[in-house]
Amino acid sequence: MAATLTAPAPGTPARTVPRPPSGGWRSRWPLLPLLATVLLPALPYGFAGGGGPAVGPADIASGIAVLVCVGRLLYLRQRPLSGAAALVLGLPAVGFAVATVTAADPGAALPGLVRYLQVFVLVPAAVCLLLKDAHGFRIVAGALVVLALVQGVVGVHQYVTGTGASYMGEEVRAVGTFGPSDIMGMATVVAYGLLAAAAFALRTPRTAPAWLRPAAAVAAVGLVVPLALSFSRGVWIATAAALLVALCLTGRRQALTSLAVLGATGVVLVGGFGIGSEMIAERAASVTQVTRAPDRSVSDRYAMWSAAGSMWRERPAAGVGLKGFPAHRDAHASVGLSSGSDTAGAGQEFRRQALLSPHNMYLLILSEQGLIGLTAVVGSWAAILLSAVRRLVRARSRGHAALDCGLVAVALMTWQSVNFLYADIGGPTTVLSGVILGLAAWWALTEPEKAGTA
Repeated sequence: MAATLTAPAPGTPARTVPRPPSGGWRSRWPLLPLLATVLLPALPYGFAGGGGPAVGPADIASGIAVLVCVGRLLYLRQRPLSGAAALVLGLPAVGFAVATVTAADPGAALPGLVRYLQVFVLVPAAVCLLLKDAHGFRIVAGALVVLALVQGVVGVHQYVTGTGASYMGEEVRAVGTFGPSDIMGMATVVAYGLLAAAAFALRTPRTAPAWLRPAAAVAAVGLVVPLALSFSRGVWIATAAALLVALCLTGRRQALTSLAVLGATGVVLVGGFGIGSEMIAERAASVTQVTRAPDRSVSDRYAMWSAAGSMWRERPAAGVGLKGFPAHRDAHASVGLSSGSDTAGAGQEFRRQALLSPHNMYLLILSEQGLIGLTAVVGSWAAILLSAVRRLVRARSRGHAALDCGLVAVALMTWQSVNFLYADIGGPTTVLSGVILGLAAWWALTEPEKAGTA
């Protein structure tokens, strides 16, 4: 590390002190495409070509981030990923390649290969390589909070003015700028921002200004409102699980205090002000009623889960091929599966949206990629999550300065792992899954304690 001489006191030898790291955006410009990747998913979801997957502004930004990363590796000869990090991040590519080659129509599976490589291999690797230190991590995580706040404000406005997506005959469901065709979009980004803000409030960086902790706490509590008004049961469950994990890793006293604050906030917002109380209560109660009197969406989900299992039993090793679920769905689904879900509101006319996935990422991988793909993908994600938790525990015992980054990484990775039980990739927020994996992998696999994390 570069050093500067300080003026010695009389009679004492000269000594050196570390020079502060250079700041400013001149040294952090590689983060710009990552920030664009985080902030652009809410823009209109672009164009499609040749029947391939739609390409949005955030996808283009993520491609630029990958190219910037490749350029820096080639021309600046920057250190690539360690062997362990390259193995963990690259392992899913094995399953993707096998599922593409063994598909009945490899050409039709090729767009899926490109998409899966983008989200689960290239973008996470680019995030790991472009983040130089904890400050860069905090900038990207802060962008998640900004996106969540903007979408949360839009979502609450939709509920209050009755301009949201259709829900129980009323246009009150908060969907942000994503619209009813991507009903989970706003809930996803709000959950990301809530968890990041909560982590900053629980473990504020030592060098942060005094206002950051109260601001982060207010943001986290405020984002509970649009999250509740999204009426997304799977996101509620995933957020609760991630918060519990994060709180457990901060210590018992702080965990109990934070839980009390969150409980009081829920009572005041829902019980006191009556914000969506009846609808939220009914939606929450339906979580425990899915085996007795499930609604149409739950019945369809069960049918698609069963279809995914049937596809896997037919081709257990390599699955039916990437993007193969829609083509094989009708041959394996029960007659009770409806033709699609109804969407309307938030500026969109009524339309029927086809059910093209099982809404469970693990079952989607199992059906399309078989045991080879599931082992590779889940093995990679499990390694990232377990390594992130282990490193956070170790950093906490050593009083590490970047505990906030570790808490953000663990919370987001936990949320993603749980939410994939009820959702899969699709829509403009898909690329954010790659950013989340990258943030978690940076903390878990790149030895951030040696990367200037004060």
